[in-house]
Amino acid sequence: MVDAKKDIISQLQKDILLWEGFKPPPPGAAGLAGLGPVEGAFPNGVFPAGAVHEFLSTEPEHAAAAGGFINGLLSALMQQGGACLWISQSRTLFPPALKTFGVEPDRIIFIDLKKEKDVLWATEEALKCEGLAAVVAEVREISFTESRRLQLAVEQSRVTGFILRGVTRKLSTTACVARWKITPLPSELEADMPGVGHPRWNVELLKVRNGSPGVWKMEWAAGQFNMIAEPVAEEMLHEERWAG
Repeated sequence: MVDAKKDIISQLQKDILLWEGFKPPPPGAAGLAGLGPVEGAFPNGVFPAGAVHEFLSTEPEHAAAAGGFINGLLSALMQQGGACLWISQSRTLFPPALKTFGVEPDRIIFIDLKKEKDVLWATEEALKCEGLAAVVAEVREISFTESRRLQLAVEQSRVTGFILRGVTRKLSTTACVARWKITPLPSELEADMPGVGHPRWNVELLKVRNGSPGVWKMEWAAGQFNMIAEPVAEEMLHEERWAG
């Protein structure tokens, strides 16, 4: 009797996740390269493609960091084909920089519009196009109703949507499956090598539906995401030995 109840509850949980847009991965499916523990924060332990993700930015440099992180996600999402639409009012992305993340700039279609309401309308229509791999929209304000319309669109098309929000007057609840905040971290140069190091971020998953929010430090290197290991406290141990 107890086992039967557990089976019923388990099936109900799976059904609820399906209704909310979380589909279990097909057998043998691989996750996004290097996301590792971040994917474990989501239901089914897999980054939810075919859903809408919201990224918050409070400073211009945060928006740039979020854009870089999204480019890394696009690299994985576009491996199976399909283009991406990037919709905004005042685009600041430098297209050649996409190659850093393994994305060819000619596979990104940029749409620049004058009004934010037009950005939201174009985003909703784009998310209905099954032939696209992803849609990125830069907006400041988005209501729950507007975000719900976007989420309903992707539940039919299975296109992944990214809402990159700039400085907003009011942080409202949205229907997006996850809310992220990406901030830049100093890069680390290799010994005796000039220039700049690999892009690094502090990745905060602030909210995730039926998942576990968390914070991780990551970088993009060798064509994939990599977790930044916490430094071993050798120096602290050395100091303790001297102090002892």
